Amino acid sequence: MNIQLNSKKSMSSISVSLVLIMTVLFSPFVSHAQEIDLLLKGGHVIDAKNKINGKMDVAVKDGKIFRVAADIPASSAKKTVNVSGLYVTPGLLDIHGHVFHGTDNNYLSNSLDALPPDGFTFRAGVTTVVDAGGAGWKNIDLFRKNIVEHSKTRVLAFMNIVGGGMRGTEAYEQDETDMDAKLTSAMALKNKDIVVGIKLAHYIGHDWEPTDKAVEAGKIASIPVMVDFGKALPPLPLEDLLLKHLRPGDILTHAYRYDQEFDKNGKMLEHKQAIVDVKTKKVKPFVWEARKKGLIFDVGHGGGSFNWSQAVPAMEQGFQPDVLSSDLHTGSMNAGFKDMANLASKFLVLGMPLAEVIAASTWNPAKVIQRTELGSLSVGSDADIAVFRLREGDFGYIDASGMALRGKQKLEAELTLRSGRVVWDLNALSAPLAK
Repeated sequence: MNIQLNSKKSMSSISVSLVLIMTVLFSPFVSHAQEIDLLLKGGHVIDAKNKINGKMDVAVKDGKIFRVAADIPASSAKKTVNVSGLYVTPGLLDIHGHVFHGTDNNYLSNSLDALPPDGFTFRAGVTTVVDAGGAGWKNIDLFRKNIVEHSKTRVLAFMNIVGGGMRGTEAYEQDETDMDAKLTSAMALKNKDIVVGIKLAHYIGHDWEPTDKAVEAGKIASIPVMVDFGKALPPLPLEDLLLKHLRPGDILTHAYRYDQEFDKNGKMLEHKQAIVDVKTKKVKPFVWEARKKGLIFDVGHGGGSFNWSQAVPAMEQGFQPDVLSSDLHTGSMNAGFKDMANLASKFLVLGMPLAEVIAASTWNPAKVIQRTELGSLSVGSDADIAVFRLREGDFGYIDASGMALRGKQKLEAELTLRSGRVVWDLNALSAPLAK
């Protein structure tokens, strides 16, 4: 009898133990133990798509955004990075760069003037860059092979309406016989995983055929057109471009550029790139109309395409850019433009709220190029993340003409993740301490 009782007690103890073990193993707390690969903890998250602007933790698993929530336990992560006091955002999306790097002397197409993306993206918080017209239908395959497939940065493209791409303003980009809407759109559709738009740039002629061919290609491929406009003298009217030729969703880049030249008699000739009247300092009425129509205004800073004389009065009148972009190449990175973080800082100085600066560098460009899987911290999306420090102090910012503006704030990229992997760490936030 005692033996039986003891046996029953033993079985009871075993049952209780099993229940306890099963409870522990399958409890909500423990089921999440160590299931997160990386946890960014304590930062201020700004995510325009998901309307987040506050203190949140961001969890990454298998290269994807796993969770964004307040106070995710550090015990649930294999690795935790303390980002308290910093801003956590989606990786920046730069829709106007020049990264068709190569060894040919072809301006920005397979050339030394274009830059290899990985060296100049992550350090500024950029995880996606769009090459703006370096390749046309004749060399988009080379661009894919040499650049897209060999870059850690996500590289996309606006394909040039000129078949040979951006090989030189005078020798190639004026050749209307090399502008073919059907061939361009066909190659854009064939490469739709990387081609997000059509580019027209540097045209100095006095007819609208190149513009209309670019728009036709955009229509066939159902993608936007980006136009670098204002090189002709005497100029083609910017008003006609915006209101008569471009469609809602098409993009005017270099929106805050002011170009001027003088004729032989000393009379100033204004390139009609300017959106602000140089005499009245007012945003031109047709520019407001174009915005209402749905045209997109992109910064495209570059080495010669951003002027305080345009940006300051425009911003004072509430004409903010829809999109911030770099126009990155060797001639811009060491000039007034430094990198995307520096450009974002300029617009902070101009009075643009931080949340809107981030939106114009992430979610807005994602919508413009119709890649809405990018530009946010949505659960399940690629864990492309930037972490910024907002420094306070006395900083100077230079425009394309060499004029300076002082400001009290500066954004600095502390940490960048591409698909969940740390690809930039300015101050070793993610690294273990040496022993």
